[in-house]
Amino acid sequence: MNRESMKTRATINLLALCALLLIACTGGYSFTGASIPPGASTISVANFPNNAATVNPQLSQKLSDELRNMFSSQTSLSVLPSGDGDMEISGEIVGYETRASALSSSDEVSMNRLTITIKVTFVNNVNHDADFEQRFSRYRDYPASQDFSSVEAGLVGEIVTELCEDVFNKSVVNW
Repeated sequence: MNRESMKTRATINLLALCALLLIACTGGYSFTGASIPPGASTISVANFPNNAATVNPQLSQKLSDELRNMFSSQTSLSVLPSGDGDMEISGEIVGYETRASALSSSDEVSMNRLTITIKVTFVNNVNHDADFEQRFSRYRDYPASQDFSSVEAGLVGEIVTELCEDVFNKSVVNW
């Protein structure tokens, strides 16, 4: 056997060993990390009303839709708009504010921060030990020289994605 074929055989053996270890160690693990309890096949995600002092009219729908899409695409659960799922997510938007976050050397505002806060209630009708009620908050900074209305949609999109990931992880990933 020549040196090249020995390297190839060793590489194949190593890959096969890694694959076997991955299969043996993961059990019911999915690559998204979601751990769905046995017996759970549905999740209901209610619309999140916007009860913040400042209201972005698109935020409620965007947050609710993205949360539904995340559960639909990353789990085997059937997503219901609201109602009696095996797991239920409801909540509200409780904060939407922009304020100064940094000053320049001349004591002028150089950066602003958009912060969105949501309050979430998760009910696991299969295992009530996993129930929770929690606030999640995320923010993005942007230069004070930029008009908020010109960067708002992009900032909101990024924050909503992070908030949905936080809720998803707390609900079914258990990290």
